[in-house]
Amino acid sequence: MFAPAVLAFMLVQTASGSSQTAPPVVARTASSTQPAPAARPSADADSAELLKVKRIYVDSFGDDPVSQSTQSAVVSELVESKRLKVTENRERADATLKGIALEKRSQELHSYAEGTAVGQGAISDSSAHTQTVDEARVSLRLVNPDGDVIWTSTQESKGAKYKGATADVAEKCIRQLLHDVEKLEHASASQGTAAPVTTAPNAEHH
Repeated sequence: MFAPAVLAFMLVQTASGSSQTAPPVVARTASSTQPAPAARPSADADSAELLKVKRIYVDSFGDDPVSQSTQSAVVSELVESKRLKVTENRERADATLKGIALEKRSQELHSYAEGTAVGQGAISDSSAHTQTVDEARVSLRLVNPDGDVIWTSTQESKGAKYKGATADVAEKCIRQLLHDVEKLEHASASQGTAAPVTTAPNAEHH
């Protein structure tokens, strides 16, 4: 039998041991000072760069006759458009126009037949001839001074009524460039002249 003093001491020790608990868990939260994720580049970045182009340097397309004639046709179309200036000084240009030109010549066979009824029979006449067809393909890209491609176009042509394939495909490319620039200008002007948002005036207090 324990003495009262010893029993009281044991009860105190037991109560003290049962009161011990595990250290508190501190939840970690993200710091409000964490750097924000890097912003993605704007989808209109190329459009903004294209709108800045006013003066173009046309780079060499190549040394072969097809490339040289295509480059000359592209320069002529740019000059005739009077929309963009062509410079031979690369340092003064807002962008450089680079291109690859291909030309293919093929033979197409055309045949036709005619029949003429004579009495109870028929006389048929057929003939055939070959035609030389020139096909041209041009891929253009416009590059800004930083080396970024801001516009591309690929066009094909078999020639027009009054133009050969090379001249026609050059006209198609420059027409596409001017169309894209004008479309961006109209979109930019529409955004700039949008009506301001107004709010209703506050009601009077009675």
